[in-house]
Order: sequence, then C-alpha cells, then structure tokens
Amino acid sequence: MKPAGRLRALLAEPGIIVMPSCFDALSARLIERSGFSATFMSGFAVSAARVGLPDTGLMSYAEVVDQGRNICSAVSIPVIGDGDTGYGNPLNVQRTVRGFADAGFACIMLEDQVAPKRCGHTHGKQIVGRNEAFARIQAAIDARDAGADILIMARTDANATDGLEEAIFRCRTFAEMGVDITFLEAPRNEDEMRVYCEGLPGPKMANMVEQGDSPFLPPERLAAIGYKIVIYPLTLMLASVRAMENALSAIKAGRHPEELAAFPYLREIVGFPEYYDAETKYVSD
Repeated sequence: MKPAGRLRALLAEPGIIVMPSCFDALSARLIERSGFSATFMSGFAVSAARVGLPDTGLMSYAEVVDQGRNICSAVSIPVIGDGDTGYGNPLNVQRTVRGFADAGFACIMLEDQVAPKRCGHTHGKQIVGRNEAFARIQAAIDARDAGADILIMARTDANATDGLEEAIFRCRTFAEMGVDITFLEAPRNEDEMRVYCEGLPGPKMANMVEQGDSPFLPPERLAAIGYKIVIYPLTLMLASVRAMENALSAIKAGRHPEELAAFPYLREIVGFPEYYDAETKYVSD
C-alpha cells in the first residue's frame, strides 16, 4: 500500500492517531522505531534544523521538498508534510502538491496565511481573503483528483486574526470542497476546540505546542472532544536541543556527557547491520 493509502486506512480505524513530529530522516526513523503509526514533518522544526532560521517562510519549496524526500525515504510509516501556503498562486500550489506526492508524502497541509507565513503559535500572523484561501485549496484538490496520490489537509489561522466564527466557516467550506482533513490552528480553550469538532464533519487535527496558544491536553481528552489526529510539532526538537546543550556544557567543563546512547546503538539506528548484509551480495571471495 502506498503512503496515502496507509494514511487513509489509519483514518478509518477507531481511536486518535498520535504523531510525534520529525524534522529529519533520523528523527523520523526514531519515531517509527518507537512504534508510532505515522509522523508529521514540522515546518518550524525543519526550518530550525536545516537552516537555523525561524519558521517565517524563509525556506524555499525546493528545500522543503528535498528534506521531505529524505524523511519519507527513511521510513515506511505515512508522513504528513507542511506545505505552508503552497509557494505561490494556485498553479504553484498544484506543483507543490504533485511534488510532495512524488517525494513520498501521504498528505500535504496547506494554509490560508499571507506569504511569507509565520508559525501558527507566534505573533504577527495575517490571512488571505476567502476567495484566495478557497482557490488555493481547490487547486490542491484538483491536483489530487487529477492523479497526485496524496491527501489534502486544509489549515486556517483565522482564529487569531478574525475570530472563531470565521475560522469555522473556512474549515466548513474546506470540508465541503472535499479536503481529507481540516485543521483549525490555535484554538484558545477547550470550548473553542469543542465548537470546532462538533460543528464540522471529517477528520480534524489538534496541534500540541508546549507553552503555545492552545491548551495542552492528553490524547484521550482530545479524542473525546472529537479530534482524529494529534501532533507534537516541537517535542523532539525541544528534547534534542536540551540534550545537546547539556552535552556541550559537560564537554566545555572537561567532563564527558552522561546518559549518552552507545555508539553500537547509533550504528543500528542508521542501518549499518542492513548495509553490511546487503554489501555481502556484491563482495567476491
């Protein structure tokens, strides 16, 4: 089964899908090894890891899809990719959708912010008008229906700029247009979450950001509210940054860092055993 088909199958199963977010091939492989059924490629985390810059639209389409191709090639679980605003007009959106599908993504998330966009839990966000927002999503749906084997997730940031009513209107319209998943970014409390989930059909995604703008709820609570997917876009990056800073502090103080993974374990994660097995096929006596 191809990535999009695997994600469709997961969406059809009961229960909420928990997705720790990846930012490179190694973090994606660790997520799969830990038994998770899917992952989300976080735009914030990829921007930080790849170019060391904020998630404000500074990365190009080519950089993002290249990072995604490496991630999707490293795992067998379905990956949802952050497609930002689609990198241009509706025709650019269609190219982005096809490119994400070719890279191996199971689903692409597209949003209604102006370009350049901002992280959903930061200040200064602005959204495009309804017509432009709907045109982007229609272009994505057309690309999917024309043969791009990928699901479409439509995101709105209107809650922060125009209020909950506008955000729900946009999500409802996205659903009526035929997207596979909707995503109302940054609801401020459980009441807003519930109004969104109870008022719209189809799968909905929750975004759990540590000290973000939304309440940080456990998966079972989110499932009871009505969410089908929960992502943790920064948890692994936050853990990585703290671990690296602690290791660097120890080295600078003349000590060896504690609680490190063993080198043989790292060799196993990146696939040395499989490489050695494959290598023997081409080694002559």
